[in-house]
Amino acid sequence: MYPQQIIDALRHVRYPGNGKDLVEAGMLEDDIRISGLKVNFSIIFERDNDPFMRSLIKSAEQAVLTYVDSNAVVEINPKFHRQTASPAAESPLSDVKRIIAVSSGKGGVGKSTVACNLAVALAQQGHRVGLLDADIFGPSQPTMFGAEHERPVAETVDGRDLIVPIERYGVKLLSIGFFVDASSAVIWRGAMACNAVKQLINDACWGPLDYFLIDLPPGTSDIHLTLVQTLRLTGAIVVTTPQPVALADARRGIDMFRQDKIDVPVLGVIENMAWFTPAELPDNRYYIFGRDGGKELARQAGVPLLGQIPLVQSIRQGGDDGVPVAIQAGHPAAQFYEQIARQI
Repeated sequence: MYPQQIIDALRHVRYPGNGKDLVEAGMLEDDIRISGLKVNFSIIFERDNDPFMRSLIKSAEQAVLTYVDSNAVVEINPKFHRQTASPAAESPLSDVKRIIAVSSGKGGVGKSTVACNLAVALAQQGHRVGLLDADIFGPSQPTMFGAEHERPVAETVDGRDLIVPIERYGVKLLSIGFFVDASSAVIWRGAMACNAVKQLINDACWGPLDYFLIDLPPGTSDIHLTLVQTLRLTGAIVVTTPQPVALADARRGIDMFRQDKIDVPVLGVIENMAWFTPAELPDNRYYIFGRDGGKELARQAGVPLLGQIPLVQSIRQGGDDGVPVAIQAGHPAAQFYEQIARQI
């Protein structure tokens, strides 16, 4: 074995955060050491809490065994550009383990429905979950959780008055929808909207959480930049339908997270409304918005396809009635969200 063989093998391993192979992404340290069948080298990660670290190291090891020598003994050392700062200094959510943004390139693809049911599915699996509805101009989570008439109260914690999130189905929830008239439009400039989001993060008593999901507004906006500057996001999920118009916007959304100023790993793509199956024809699938568009987008972007969710009336009805389908154990539609939650 010689170093160039190792380098060529690692060109087959792509980093899901940007879709580039390890060599192209500059993640391979120039320290390859070979002694007989022993191979030792380092992979450079941007931060020490990179969500893809374990899987990438495993893939790199497998690449050496597959493309160089199946008998090789591979040792890979992770290195980091920067260590994760202490949560208390970096983020107001000091007791939150993982912060995940749920995003979409355009409206109407079911992003909020996915965020709602995903939060419930994670809670059903025993995790402590919070959900922030950051879609200031179109807040829908209060309706989807059946809490549109709730009004959060304040509680004094360590001398500060903090907003207490509403709890439903094991999920802690806050939304601007709790504080504005549901029948009136929110007509705010970007700075006002961003300040509202900051307040829902900084001035709320979220407590210890395993997952904090953020239902982002569609597209790319000031709010996206504010959240990146305010929080250290673990990663982002992009929701799309299979149709070309939605895919074009989703592709731009993925690119936004990969920009140097944003630098948030894309955890994967969820293809929503992937097909329709009539109740009277349970074995039939009708691809109303096109077929496998989200799957192909994930392949092109080099990120995982987290799941495909069909167009199902009970999912829509659950959101309108305030009873998310994911809470209904054994429901056929709930299994899609359960599987995605396990993937995440």
